[in-house]
Amino acid sequence: MNNKIVVSLFAVVFGLLAGAILMLVTGHNPITGYSYLLEGGLKNPERIGNTLATATPLIFSGLSVAFAFRTGLFNIGVAGQLLFGGFCASAVGLSLDLPKALLLTLMLLAGFVGGALWAVVPGFLKAKFNVHEVVSSIMMNWIAYWTIYYAVPAYLKGEFLETESKALPDTASLKVSFLTEMFDGSYINLGLFVAVLATIIISFIINKTTFGYELKAVGHNRHAAEYSGIAVNRSIILSMAISGGIAGIGGVALYAGNASNIQIGILPSQGFDGIAVALLGANAPVGVLLSALFFGLLYSGRGFMNAMTDIPPEIADSIIAIIIYFAATSILIERLVRWLIRRKANAKSSAEHEGKVK
Repeated sequence: MNNKIVVSLFAVVFGLLAGAILMLVTGHNPITGYSYLLEGGLKNPERIGNTLATATPLIFSGLSVAFAFRTGLFNIGVAGQLLFGGFCASAVGLSLDLPKALLLTLMLLAGFVGGALWAVVPGFLKAKFNVHEVVSSIMMNWIAYWTIYYAVPAYLKGEFLETESKALPDTASLKVSFLTEMFDGSYINLGLFVAVLATIIISFIINKTTFGYELKAVGHNRHAAEYSGIAVNRSIILSMAISGGIAGIGGVALYAGNASNIQIGILPSQGFDGIAVALLGANAPVGVLLSALFFGLLYSGRGFMNAMTDIPPEIADSIIAIIIYFAATSILIERLVRWLIRRKANAKSSAEHEGKVK
């Protein structure tokens, strides 16, 4: 685990160095650029709140991808699961008139179920027919896209525009006044607390339960796990269902927290960003949480950096892409780390040997 932390830190450092080089090449001062990037995300309580809110759906999408990875599965359908889970939660929020606490609980449950149903299809196809989950989950993304595209105008049409759903009432919103006031009007919401709770629960499941051990065993070697008596097919289906459910709750945080309705014709980019978050977080729940906060800072600060320095916001996107690249090629960084450690050990050994000779 320590090596993975070092690899992630190296990936971040290399990404930031590459971003500095890009700024220099385009005629900008990287120190100034990064200072404004940090200010954009952390300058005042409102910006801090917006950074945390931006990171919230990324925590869920990263956890979703990481959980599936533990079973050796690549859930690339998180975007569709976010969208469908958010749609199910919005339908509940717009249909029921209940106290806020009860309504939000039902919406989170609906989001989990919606996301799980959308992910269980690729899981079933993988378990029963060995259909690659990348292909089937990508297809489910677009099925979700077109389902929502037609379902929102048909059933949840907004008051003024057909391209968006009705705005959720206050009782169905994750925004609460005490958080909004604490962070000077930012759009931070209760979704952040749900995300932290989900991180703790997923960490416990993976590291402290028999089910988590079985998932990791299937991920390491499916055939060996099956030989040892683990129900591999059940593990695959359950893993994808839970992964999709986590993404579905992320959809609730996105559409009932950061926003108040669903815009049709948009597949949420947070679903794909979750892959990067999981890679940088080494597929560990706590690592995913920290990784999502870092990405939230980059996304929140890039606009301010652009406004204050004319540095293109694409520079921030390039930094993220480079970080993803280095995180994905972690084996190369691990070799570099091992080489540096060996070199340091050899130098120390040589120095001690020379000291003894003298």
